[in-house]
Amino acid sequence: MSGVEVADDGKVRCGWSLSSQLYRDYHDTEWGRPLHGDDALFERMCLEAFQSGLSWITILRKRPAFRAAFEDFRIERVAEFADADVERLLADPGIVRNRAKILACIANAKVARMLRPGLDELLWSFAPPPRSRPRTLADVPAVTRESTALATELKRRGFRFVGPTTAYALMQATGMVDDHIADCWVDQRR
Repeated sequence: MSGVEVADDGKVRCGWSLSSQLYRDYHDTEWGRPLHGDDALFERMCLEAFQSGLSWITILRKRPAFRAAFEDFRIERVAEFADADVERLLADPGIVRNRAKILACIANAKVARMLRPGLDELLWSFAPPPRSRPRTLADVPAVTRESTALATELKRRGFRFVGPTTAYALMQATGMVDDHIADCWVDQRR
């Protein structure tokens, strides 16, 4: 299986993106495109952690509620969340109500707030050199040497819910690696 399909608009896309319009929009406009900014990367880190054990479509559907509940993932704001905020989040049906993941997001904000020069520079320092796009879905790894090193460093600094697989998904989502299938129309550089 090559992992690409021709959509109704005639464009060749990674096969995973065609099951819903939400996936298609995410694939076409966000996934695999270079993303910078501490708060933007913090949001993606949190959402990847919340996704653990769930399908990504669940997170995409809940993303507006996540953004509202976590004050647009502004590190400075989330780092100040207290017990009352945890209880508020656990009662919010619009998000994934997992205490461990909520507490990890808050703890990660506290760590990210203390980083100098910042989360953006730390994460991107682990981006591998550009490589050829995978030919098929079978060629897409779940973990790499770089994602393992990134996860190790994040954990060393006190981040939670950031194992090698989550770190690699973060690298894919934020354009640190380009795992669009070779024939996919999306050009990461745009």
